[in-house]
Amino acid sequence: MSPDPREELADILAQAGEYLTSLKDDGVVQLEVERGTLSAHIPANQPQGDTVEKELAKIAKTVSGCRKCPLHATRTNTVPGQGNGRRPEVMFIGEAPGADEDEQGLAFVGRAGQLLTKMILAMGFSRDEVFIANIAKCRPPENRQPTPEEMETCIPYLKQQIAVIQPKTIVALGAVSLKGLLGLTGIATLRGHWHSYEGIDLMPTFHPAYLLRNPPAKKEVWEDLQLVLKRIGRKAPPVKKG
Repeated sequence: MSPDPREELADILAQAGEYLTSLKDDGVVQLEVERGTLSAHIPANQPQGDTVEKELAKIAKTVSGCRKCPLHATRTNTVPGQGNGRRPEVMFIGEAPGADEDEQGLAFVGRAGQLLTKMILAMGFSRDEVFIANIAKCRPPENRQPTPEEMETCIPYLKQQIAVIQPKTIVALGAVSLKGLLGLTGIATLRGHWHSYEGIDLMPTFHPAYLLRNPPAKKEVWEDLQLVLKRIGRKAPPVKKG
């Protein structure tokens, strides 16, 4: 019996879909077909394939051994950040780890992190689809803000991560993140307006910890996140009732 051409076509399409998905994961941004020849284009400055994970792991290892500022003496774990490192649509950058983050070595897992998770889900993402990090990689004592000196010492690690990850957009969570990334102050007036970091669209908004103290500000943050969704061509999923 000769093979069913419809089944053969279905197999070919399935293989093509898997191949295109792998190209996307490797950072391919453009395909060209000329007389049967397929060319894949990857930005020259973007790591390919598992190189992304290796580069992020290398940065995390360097962070774990860092002794450049006094915060190393009081930390339990460094918190390099986690999530999708292959050109995610959104990268969230906060201030510094808190007690829960310091204990677990993961960014945004405490009360503020739980609220951030809800924000991410409301946007239609999972935490694994975005990347989450902080300006400072170690917890400041008593959860105080990192000092300017601590920020200046630590932020090169974050900048290295951004260069490797190459997110499509950045959401700067709070005044410290805005100051560290852009050198700007005035989160209340600058939130909701687009800025740029190294050619990447950046949206400042309030930190989830601020929202825990000021729940009415959640409305403003959701407006900011909707602007992010519009910029990347997505819509928030409908809110489930009940």
